[in-house]
Amino acid sequence: MSDHKSHLPFESLVEEFAALEHQRWAHWQKYVHDNGQRQPDGSIVLPADLVVRWERQINTQYADLTAEEKESDREQVRKYLPLLERWLDLVRKESNDNARLI
Repeated sequence: MSDHKSHLPFESLVEEFAALEHQRWAHWQKYVHDNGQRQPDGSIVLPADLVVRWERQINTQYADLTAEEKESDREQVRKYLPLLERWLDLVRKESNDNARLI
């Protein structure tokens, strides 16, 4: 969508992706919080094994992740695909409609 001036509200697409991203983030934060131990001051202490695992993953390129870790990342990406597909269909339809006018 470089120079293409679509009539589709691009900001709406951004908002839909942002809402999906927030859902993904909130789900992850719930997982992190559920695996930690709440302290009297409200902070959360995470188990050392999880910290070690997550730090290893942070410092690992995708290509070097385990098959299970790669599949976990793919599961997250698949959540975005229906939204992307719907928007691509709309752009194609708009493009076809514009081509008929020429």
